Amino acid sequence: MSRPTPERRPLSGEGPVILRVPTDPRWLPLALERFDEVLVDHAHCEKKAAANALSLLQVYPDLPGLPAQMARLAREESAHLARVLDLMAARGLTLGRDAGDPYAQGLQKFVRTSADGRRVDRLLVAAVIEARSCERLSLLAEGLEDPMLRRFYGELAQSEDGHQSLFFRLAVTAAGGDEATVRTRLDELLVLEAEVLSRIGLRAAIH
Repeated sequence: MSRPTPERRPLSGEGPVILRVPTDPRWLPLALERFDEVLVDHAHCEKKAAANALSLLQVYPDLPGLPAQMARLAREESAHLARVLDLMAARGLTLGRDAGDPYAQGLQKFVRTSADGRRVDRLLVAAVIEARSCERLSLLAEGLEDPMLRRFYGELAQSEDGHQSLFFRLAVTAAGGDEATVRTRLDELLVLEAEVLSRIGLRAAIH
């Protein structure tokens, strides 16, 4: 018997990133049907999120607030990775090699090349990725039957919501406090993000 698709719950609205398009309603049934694949992809996402935080710390150590925030974020993402790996081990899954993420790769292509533009865009792209992750982890929290998994993904969705707000605030700092300009650029990236989603189509993956 097929299970009804849970009603979509909107993002909290507390953060600045408002996604232009919601996830295709066909994604959740696919993700639930092929949850093992999603779980492995999720582990790779957490791994790359921790690595990205450390990369930003390495490249932009002079941005006020960024080093301490990225150190904490890398630790948090690594803790999430450890929890996902525990879930995988319990299901007899192995991590394997990372096949790459066409979603994140697609967004990276829009990062500007000038030093100032690149710094702002790297932070905004991270915010957009966290926002999309928040939405999809929330969907999993609603759609999964196992109570433990529902709680786990609900907790992670809340974390991602905070992360996207953090990256937006850092982007404003990187732009010298010019929030209006950063929001304009964010709007541009969100339009492009919608195009990337449309181009890559449905995947049994977090993005």
